[in-house]
Formats: sequence, structure tokens, C-alpha cells
Amino acid sequence: MSENQDKSKSRKRALVEWGAIIGVVLFLYVTGLHTQVIGTMQRGLLATGLIKPSIPELTKDFPAANRDFYFSDTSGRVTSLNEFEGEVVFMNIWATWCPPCIAEMPSIEALYNNLKDHENIKFVLVSVDEDFNRAIEFMERRNFDLPIYHFRTKVPGTYESTVIPTTYVISKDGRLALEKRGLAKYDTPAFEAFMLELADI
Repeated sequence: MSENQDKSKSRKRALVEWGAIIGVVLFLYVTGLHTQVIGTMQRGLLATGLIKPSIPELTKDFPAANRDFYFSDTSGRVTSLNEFEGEVVFMNIWATWCPPCIAEMPSIEALYNNLKDHENIKFVLVSVDEDFNRAIEFMERRNFDLPIYHFRTKVPGTYESTVIPTTYVISKDGRLALEKRGLAKYDTPAFEAFMLELADI
């Protein structure tokens, strides 16, 4: 076999391989499965424990958090952060089309299950999906029991992050104790202790 024939076969093989890869990628995007696949890969990265929120010292003088905006829950009830005065709020901004949001959701669910019975801790997961029903269906499909909401008014400057997911922890006295842009693993003993300490001071 000549060198030219070898090169021609190699090129054909490369074209077939790239065609298969491109076909799989297109299939994932057309069917919408790419979000799930990328989210699953990022969840594996989170499992390493390398991506965690930086936990601040509680002696720090935290800035005031704006509580004056409104969102509604799955039953259509409108509420605001003002209703959670005197409670620590874990607020996560997310969307069903966001792979990092999907990747970190199991860790948020685990944290929620550990802390949901604490009288001074509330969870507020705000979906930015245009169709809120997609967020509701996502939670049902995954058997997540997290309290989800969607915005009813313009988001105040404090929470105008261009990145999702973004997570905020607001102290009982209405101060922004933590802001984490991007995905993170929240079901760690250190983060749980941080939440409990905030709730008990």
C-alpha cells in the first residue's frame, strides 16, 4: 500500500471520528440533554471537594442586604425577604438550563435536608427560567424537596449577578454574610457549621 493511500485512509478515519463526535454533540444540543450531561460532569468535579464557598469570619462587619423585593412560590403566593427577618436565609439563584446549577443542586438538597427543621434557617431557591413551570417540573423529576420561587419585581442591585448560579447567605439581622458566584459544594460540615452558627447568634 502506498504512502498516499495510507494518508487517505487516515484522513477518512479522522473525518468519520470527528463526524461521530459532532453528531453526538448536535444530538445532545437538539434534544436538550447537553445541560444534563455537562451538569453531571461538573457534579463529579464538585465531588472532589475542591470547589467550596469561602466561609467568612463571623466577627466581620457584613454589609446590609436589601430585603425589599418580591418573588412568588409554586402556589403563586407572593412574598419578600422581609418576611424572613430574624432568620438566616440561604438564597440560590439558578435555572434549569444552567449546567453548574444542576451540578450543585444535590449538595444544596443535602444541606437543606440537614437544616430544614431549624427554626431560624430558611432556604429560598429563585429560578430565573422564563417559564416557572420548567423549574417546578425539574424539581419533581429529580425528587428534590427544595422550596423554589421566581422573581416578581426587578432584582435590586445587591443581587444583580451576571453569573448563575449565585448563592447568598443573609444573616438574621439582614446582612449579607456570604456571596458565592458560580457552583460550589454546600453539604460540607464546615458550611453547615457556618449556617448553624449564624442561626444561633
